[in-house]
Amino acid sequence: MSILFEIFLSFLKIGAFSFGGGYAMLPLIEREIVTNHNWITFKEFIDIIGISQMTPGPIAINSATFVGFKVSGVLGSIAGTLGVVSFSFILVSIANHYILKFKESHIMKAALAGMRPALIGLIISVFLSLGRESYKDIKSIVIGIIVFSLLLINKIHAILIIIISGILGIIFYALIPM
Repeated sequence: MSILFEIFLSFLKIGAFSFGGGYAMLPLIEREIVTNHNWITFKEFIDIIGISQMTPGPIAINSATFVGFKVSGVLGSIAGTLGVVSFSFILVSIANHYILKFKESHIMKAALAGMRPALIGLIISVFLSLGRESYKDIKSIVIGIIVFSLLLINKIHAILIIIISGILGIIFYALIPM
């Protein structure tokens, strides 16, 4: 099987079986690209998440583009990106006809109500996994506490939080030796 087809299939699987978008997709993306294929390291995976927060577009598409490029250049980027969006595109195209019909369905509402707690569980799982890798020393814990406090108190925009975190990283890791 060619590497381009492998990239396409892996990201097709991610796109097909990941519900809830962004953070809910992260466990499947991590398992597929870090654990199953070893296309990137866990540290690179964390970097993708950070970059995805600073660039336009969903995490899954940014991941597909980045990993595809790393593994097989521009064609790999195209294969990964097409893979991750194909299932959603086909599903939305087909479902569009039926959406209005099932919009008020009790079964649909019940299914969605059942999915919500699972999505929160997936997000918590990613948080714990990222936390183990990111909080390695007291400096990173202090940065995390400062950022969490700013978010909790002021609801600061994500881009500003990333900039503040970068500045704190420079201060704590480059200017204050420990």
